[in-house]
Amino acid sequence: MEIVTHLINDTIEFYKWTLTIADKRVEKWPLMDNPLPTLAISTSYLLFLWLGPKYMKNREPFQLRKTLIVYNFSMVFLNFFIFKELFMAARAARYSYICQSVDYSDDPNEVRVAGALWWYFISKGIEYLDTVFFILRKKFNQVTFLHVYHHCTMFTLWWIGIKWVAGGQSFFGAHMNALIHVLMYLYYGLASCGPKIQKYLWWKKYLTIIQMVQFHVTIGHTALSLYVNCDFPHWMHYSLICYAITFIILFGNFYYQTYRRQQPTRRDASSSSKAGKAFSNGTLNGLSKAANGAVVMGSKEEKPQENSGRRKRKGRAKRD
Repeated sequence: MEIVTHLINDTIEFYKWTLTIADKRVEKWPLMDNPLPTLAISTSYLLFLWLGPKYMKNREPFQLRKTLIVYNFSMVFLNFFIFKELFMAARAARYSYICQSVDYSDDPNEVRVAGALWWYFISKGIEYLDTVFFILRKKFNQVTFLHVYHHCTMFTLWWIGIKWVAGGQSFFGAHMNALIHVLMYLYYGLASCGPKIQKYLWWKKYLTIIQMVQFHVTIGHTALSLYVNCDFPHWMHYSLICYAITFIILFGNFYYQTYRRQQPTRRDASSSSKAGKAFSNGTLNGLSKAANGAVVMGSKEEKPQENSGRRKRKGRAKRD
Protein backbone atom coordinates (compact mmCIF):
# COMPACT_ATOMS: atom_id res chain seq x y z
CA MET A 1 0.00 0.00 0.00
CA GLU A 2 2.86 2.34 0.79
CA ILE A 3 4.33 1.73 -2.67
CA VAL A 4 1.04 2.76 -4.30
CA THR A 5 0.84 5.87 -2.10
CA HIS A 6 4.40 6.88 -2.99
CA LEU A 7 3.70 6.29 -6.67
CA ILE A 8 0.62 8.52 -6.58
CA ASN A 9 2.48 11.25 -4.69
CA ASP A 10 5.41 11.13 -7.11
CA THR A 11 3.03 11.37 -10.06
CA ILE A 12 1.32 14.41 -8.57
CA GLU A 13 4.66 16.07 -7.87
CA PHE A 14 5.85 15.35 -11.40
CA TYR A 15 2.65 16.84 -12.84
CA LYS A 16 3.11 19.98 -10.72
CA TRP A 17 6.64 20.30 -12.00
CA THR A 18 5.53 19.95 -15.62
CA LEU A 19 3.07 22.81 -15.09
CA THR A 20 6.03 25.11 -14.37
CA ILE A 21 7.32 24.57 -17.92
CA ALA A 22 3.89 24.60 -19.62
CA ASP A 23 2.91 27.25 -22.17
CA LYS A 24 1.59 30.19 -20.13
CA ARG A 25 -0.20 31.64 -23.15
CA VAL A 26 -2.77 28.85 -23.32
CA GLU A 27 -3.42 28.07 -19.65
CA LYS A 28 -6.59 30.24 -19.55
CA TRP A 29 -7.95 28.98 -22.86
CA PRO A 30 -11.01 26.65 -22.80
CA LEU A 31 -10.17 23.08 -21.72
CA MET A 32 -6.51 23.96 -21.15
CA ASP A 33 -6.43 24.72 -17.42
CA ASN A 34 -6.19 21.04 -16.45
CA PRO A 35 -6.67 17.66 -18.20
CA LEU A 36 -9.88 16.70 -16.38
CA PRO A 37 -12.37 18.20 -18.91
CA THR A 38 -10.56 16.48 -21.79
CA LEU A 39 -10.43 13.17 -19.92
CA ALA A 40 -14.11 13.54 -19.01
CA ILE A 41 -15.08 14.05 -22.67
CA SER A 42 -12.99 11.06 -23.79
CA THR A 43 -14.44 8.91 -21.00
CA SER A 44 -17.97 9.92 -22.03
CA TYR A 45 -17.09 8.96 -25.59
CA LEU A 46 -15.98 5.48 -24.52
CA LEU A 47 -19.08 5.14 -22.34
CA PHE A 48 -21.29 5.98 -25.33
CA LEU A 49 -19.49 3.28 -27.34
CA TRP A 50 -20.77 0.78 -24.78
CA LEU A 51 -24.26 2.17 -24.09
CA GLY A 52 -25.09 3.49 -27.58
CA PRO A 53 -25.47 0.11 -29.33
CA LYS A 54 -27.55 -1.17 -26.39
CA TYR A 55 -29.87 1.84 -26.74
CA MET A 56 -30.22 1.37 -30.51
CA LYS A 57 -30.59 -2.42 -30.40
CA ASN A 58 -34.40 -2.53 -30.72
CA ARG A 59 -34.84 0.82 -32.43
CA GLU A 60 -34.93 1.89 -36.05
CA PRO A 61 -31.75 3.59 -37.29
CA PHE A 62 -31.80 7.36 -37.68
CA GLN A 63 -31.31 8.64 -41.23
CA LEU A 64 -29.69 11.99 -40.32
CA ARG A 65 -29.07 12.87 -43.97
CA LYS A 66 -29.39 16.64 -43.58
CA THR A 67 -27.48 16.55 -40.31
CA LEU A 68 -24.60 14.66 -41.95
CA ILE A 69 -24.48 17.08 -44.88
CA VAL A 70 -24.24 20.07 -42.54
CA TYR A 71 -21.76 18.35 -40.23
CA ASN A 72 -19.38 17.12 -42.94
CA PHE A 73 -19.24 20.37 -44.87
CA SER A 74 -18.81 22.29 -41.61
CA MET A 75 -15.78 20.10 -40.88
CA VAL A 76 -14.46 20.89 -44.36
CA PHE A 77 -14.56 24.61 -43.59
CA LEU A 78 -13.12 24.16 -40.07
CA ASN A 79 -10.17 22.09 -41.26
CA PHE A 80 -9.51 24.43 -44.16
CA PHE A 81 -9.49 27.35 -41.70
CA ILE A 82 -6.98 25.50 -39.50
CA PHE A 83 -4.75 24.68 -42.47
CA LYS A 84 -4.90 28.24 -43.75
CA GLU A 85 -4.13 29.75 -40.35
CA LEU A 86 -1.19 27.43 -39.68
CA PHE A 87 0.25 27.87 -43.16
CA MET A 88 -0.07 31.66 -43.22
CA ALA A 89 1.09 32.19 -39.62
CA ALA A 90 4.08 29.86 -40.02
CA ARG A 91 5.04 31.62 -43.24
CA ALA A 92 4.74 35.03 -41.60
CA ALA A 93 6.88 33.83 -38.68
CA ARG A 94 9.38 32.34 -41.17
CA TYR A 95 9.12 28.85 -39.81
CA SER A 96 11.58 26.20 -40.96
CA TYR A 97 10.14 22.94 -42.26
CA ILE A 98 13.26 21.11 -41.08
CA CYS A 99 13.65 22.35 -37.52
CA GLN A 100 11.56 24.88 -35.64
CA SER A 101 11.73 25.41 -31.89
CA VAL A 102 8.79 26.72 -29.86
CA ASP A 103 8.66 30.47 -29.30
CA TYR A 104 6.64 31.11 -26.13
CA SER A 105 6.56 34.88 -26.64
CA ASP A 106 3.47 36.97 -27.31
CA ASP A 107 4.52 37.64 -30.88
CA PRO A 108 1.28 37.94 -32.95
CA ASN A 109 2.37 35.28 -35.44
CA GLU A 110 3.34 32.86 -32.67
CA VAL A 111 0.06 33.41 -30.86
CA ARG A 112 -1.72 32.88 -34.17
CA VAL A 113 0.04 29.53 -34.58
CA ALA A 114 -0.89 28.55 -31.03
CA GLY A 115 -4.51 29.56 -31.65
CA ALA A 116 -4.71 27.50 -34.84
CA LEU A 117 -3.25 24.48 -33.02
CA TRP A 118 -5.87 24.93 -30.27
CA TRP A 119 -8.61 24.85 -32.92
CA TYR A 120 -7.00 21.72 -34.31
CA PHE A 121 -7.24 20.14 -30.86
CA ILE A 122 -10.90 21.19 -30.60
CA SER A 123 -11.63 19.71 -34.03
CA LYS A 124 -10.47 16.32 -32.76
CA GLY A 125 -13.05 16.54 -30.00
CA ILE A 126 -15.76 17.45 -32.51
CA GLU A 127 -14.77 14.40 -34.57
CA TYR A 128 -16.16 12.20 -31.79
CA LEU A 129 -19.48 12.90 -33.53
CA ASP A 130 -18.33 10.62 -36.37
CA THR A 131 -18.77 7.67 -34.02
CA VAL A 132 -22.00 9.02 -32.55
CA PHE A 133 -23.56 9.23 -36.01
CA PHE A 134 -22.38 5.72 -36.90
CA ILE A 135 -24.07 4.29 -33.81
CA LEU A 136 -27.29 6.28 -34.23
CA ARG A 137 -27.48 5.03 -37.84
CA LYS A 138 -26.66 1.49 -36.63
CA LYS A 139 -23.54 1.32 -38.77
CA PHE A 140 -21.83 -0.73 -36.08
CA ASN A 141 -19.42 -2.32 -38.55
CA GLN A 142 -17.83 1.11 -39.07
CA VAL A 143 -16.90 1.42 -35.39
CA THR A 144 -13.67 -0.58 -35.62
CA PHE A 145 -10.69 -0.61 -33.28
CA LEU A 146 -8.82 1.65 -35.73
CA HIS A 147 -11.69 4.14 -35.70
CA VAL A 148 -11.93 4.29 -31.90
CA TYR A 149 -8.16 4.29 -31.35
CA HIS A 150 -7.66 7.10 -33.85
CA HIS A 151 -10.38 9.36 -32.48
CA CYS A 152 -9.79 8.80 -28.77
CA THR A 153 -6.00 9.11 -28.78
CA MET A 154 -5.83 12.14 -31.10
CA PHE A 155 -8.06 14.29 -28.91
CA THR A 156 -6.47 13.18 -25.64
CA LEU A 157 -2.82 13.39 -26.74
CA TRP A 158 -3.20 16.72 -28.49
CA TRP A 159 -4.15 18.28 -25.15
CA ILE A 160 -0.54 17.53 -24.13
CA GLY A 161 0.72 19.07 -27.35
CA ILE A 162 -1.19 22.32 -26.83
CA LYS A 163 -0.35 22.49 -23.13
CA TRP A 164 3.43 22.30 -23.59
CA VAL A 165 4.38 22.83 -27.25
CA ALA A 166 1.76 25.03 -28.94
CA GLY A 167 4.08 26.01 -31.76
CA GLY A 168 7.36 25.09 -33.39
CA GLN A 169 7.54 21.59 -34.88
CA SER A 170 3.94 20.92 -33.86
CA PHE A 171 2.64 22.97 -36.77
CA PHE A 172 3.96 20.57 -39.43
CA GLY A 173 1.87 17.49 -38.71
CA ALA A 174 -1.22 19.50 -37.77
CA HIS A 175 -1.42 21.56 -40.97
CA MET A 176 -0.74 18.45 -43.11
CA ASN A 177 -3.43 16.47 -41.30
CA ALA A 178 -5.92 19.35 -41.51
CA LEU A 179 -5.50 19.49 -45.29
CA ILE A 180 -6.12 15.73 -45.57
CA HIS A 181 -9.24 16.09 -43.44
CA VAL A 182 -10.52 18.73 -45.85
CA LEU A 183 -10.47 16.06 -48.59
CA MET A 184 -11.84 13.39 -46.29
CA TYR A 185 -14.84 15.36 -45.05
CA LEU A 186 -15.45 16.65 -48.55
CA TYR A 187 -15.81 13.03 -49.65
CA TYR A 188 -18.16 12.23 -46.76
CA GLY A 189 -20.18 15.39 -47.38
CA LEU A 190 -20.66 14.55 -51.05
CA ALA A 191 -21.51 10.93 -50.19
CA SER A 192 -24.21 12.20 -47.82
CA CYS A 193 -25.94 13.96 -50.72
CA GLY A 194 -27.29 10.69 -52.10
CA PRO A 195 -26.86 8.15 -54.93
CA LYS A 196 -26.80 10.77 -57.69
CA ILE A 197 -23.43 12.04 -56.43
CA GLN A 198 -22.15 8.83 -54.84
CA LYS A 199 -21.63 7.20 -58.24
CA TYR A 200 -18.93 9.79 -59.01
CA LEU A 201 -17.00 9.15 -55.76
CA TRP A 202 -14.45 6.64 -57.02
CA TRP A 203 -11.53 7.99 -55.01
CA LYS A 204 -12.27 6.70 -51.50
CA LYS A 205 -9.35 4.26 -51.34
CA TYR A 206 -6.93 7.04 -52.30
CA LEU A 207 -7.84 8.84 -49.06
CA THR A 208 -6.46 5.86 -47.13
CA ILE A 209 -3.32 5.90 -49.29
CA ILE A 210 -2.83 9.62 -48.63
CA GLN A 211 -3.23 9.04 -44.89
CA MET A 212 -0.58 6.31 -44.92
CA VAL A 213 1.75 8.56 -46.91
CA GLN A 214 1.17 11.22 -44.26
CA PHE A 215 2.38 8.90 -41.48
CA HIS A 216 5.52 8.00 -43.43
CA VAL A 217 6.24 11.70 -44.02
CA THR A 218 5.69 12.35 -40.30
CA ILE A 219 8.23 9.69 -39.36
CA GLY A 220 10.75 10.99 -41.89
CA HIS A 221 10.30 14.61 -40.78
CA THR A 222 10.62 13.69 -37.10
CA ALA A 223 13.68 11.52 -37.71
CA LEU A 224 15.30 14.41 -39.59
CA SER A 225 14.62 16.70 -36.63
CA LEU A 226 16.34 14.23 -34.33
CA TYR A 227 19.24 13.90 -36.75
CA VAL A 228 19.88 17.67 -36.81
CA ASN A 229 19.37 17.78 -33.03
CA CYS A 230 16.46 20.21 -33.27
CA ASP A 231 15.66 22.26 -30.17
CA PHE A 232 12.36 20.50 -29.50
CA PRO A 233 11.54 17.96 -26.77
CA HIS A 234 13.15 14.74 -27.95
CA TRP A 235 10.79 12.56 -25.93
CA MET A 236 7.95 13.98 -28.02
CA HIS A 237 9.83 13.16 -31.21
CA TYR A 238 10.30 9.53 -30.16
CA SER A 239 6.70 9.29 -28.97
CA LEU A 240 5.45 10.68 -32.27
CA ILE A 241 7.46 8.14 -34.28
CA CYS A 242 6.03 5.26 -32.23
CA TYR A 243 2.52 6.70 -32.55
CA ALA A 244 2.86 7.05 -36.33
CA ILE A 245 4.06 3.44 -36.63
CA THR A 246 0.89 2.21 -34.93
CA PHE A 247 -1.17 4.10 -37.50
CA ILE A 248 0.84 2.68 -40.40
CA ILE A 249 0.17 -0.84 -39.12
CA LEU A 250 -3.55 -0.24 -38.49
CA PHE A 251 -4.24 1.72 -41.68
CA GLY A 252 -2.17 -0.74 -43.70
CA ASN A 253 -4.24 -3.62 -42.35
CA PHE A 254 -7.44 -1.70 -43.08
CA TYR A 255 -6.33 -1.02 -46.68
CA TYR A 256 -5.41 -4.67 -47.23
CA GLN A 257 -8.64 -6.02 -45.76
CA THR A 258 -10.82 -3.51 -47.62
CA TYR A 259 -9.22 -3.05 -51.03
CA ARG A 260 -6.76 -5.90 -51.58
CA ARG A 261 -8.11 -9.03 -49.94
CA GLN A 262 -11.60 -8.66 -51.41
CA GLN A 263 -10.37 -8.12 -54.98
CA PRO A 264 -9.92 -11.35 -57.01
CA THR A 265 -6.88 -11.79 -59.21
CA ARG A 266 -7.19 -11.29 -62.97
CA ARG A 267 -7.12 -15.05 -63.59
CA ASP A 268 -9.84 -15.66 -61.00
CA ALA A 269 -11.91 -12.77 -62.31
CA SER A 270 -11.70 -14.02 -65.91
CA SER A 271 -12.54 -17.60 -64.94
CA SER A 272 -15.45 -16.49 -62.80
CA SER A 273 -16.78 -14.29 -65.61
CA LYS A 274 -16.52 -17.18 -68.09
CA ALA A 275 -18.25 -19.49 -65.65
CA GLY A 276 -20.95 -16.89 -65.13
CA LYS A 277 -21.50 -16.61 -68.88
CA ALA A 278 -21.57 -20.39 -69.31
CA PHE A 279 -24.01 -20.71 -66.45
CA SER A 280 -26.33 -18.03 -67.77
CA ASN A 281 -26.17 -19.33 -71.35
CA GLY A 282 -26.61 -22.91 -70.19
CA THR A 283 -29.56 -21.96 -68.08
CA LEU A 284 -31.25 -20.01 -70.82
CA ASN A 285 -30.50 -22.60 -73.49
CA GLY A 286 -31.56 -25.39 -71.17
CA LEU A 287 -34.88 -23.71 -70.59
CA SER A 288 -35.42 -23.16 -74.28
CA LYS A 289 -34.45 -26.73 -75.08
CA ALA A 290 -36.78 -28.01 -72.43
CA ALA A 291 -39.59 -25.91 -73.83
CA ASN A 292 -38.92 -27.08 -77.36
CA GLY A 293 -38.67 -30.63 -76.12
CA ALA A 294 -42.06 -30.32 -74.49
CA VAL A 295 -43.56 -29.14 -77.75
CA VAL A 296 -41.89 -31.93 -79.69
CA MET A 297 -42.99 -34.49 -77.17
CA GLY A 298 -46.48 -33.10 -77.35
CA SER A 299 -46.56 -33.46 -81.13
CA LYS A 300 -45.21 -36.98 -80.84
CA GLU A 301 -47.93 -37.86 -78.38
CA GLU A 302 -50.62 -36.41 -80.59
CA LYS A 303 -49.51 -38.15 -83.80
CA PRO A 304 -49.70 -41.73 -82.45
CA GLN A 305 -53.22 -41.05 -81.23
CA GLU A 306 -54.28 -39.90 -84.70
CA ASN A 307 -52.64 -42.95 -86.37
CA SER A 308 -54.24 -45.39 -83.95
CA GLY A 309 -57.63 -43.77 -84.63
CA ARG A 310 -57.19 -44.26 -88.38
CA ARG A 311 -56.19 -47.88 -87.95
CA LYS A 312 -59.30 -48.55 -85.86
CA ARG A 313 -61.48 -46.93 -88.52
CA LYS A 314 -59.85 -49.00 -91.27
CA GLY A 315 -60.39 -52.15 -89.23
CA ARG A 316 -64.08 -51.37 -88.78
CA ALA A 317 -64.45 -50.71 -92.50
CA LYS A 318 -62.96 -54.12 -93.37
CA ARG A 319 -65.31 -55.85 -90.91
CA ASP A 320 -68.27 -54.05 -92.38
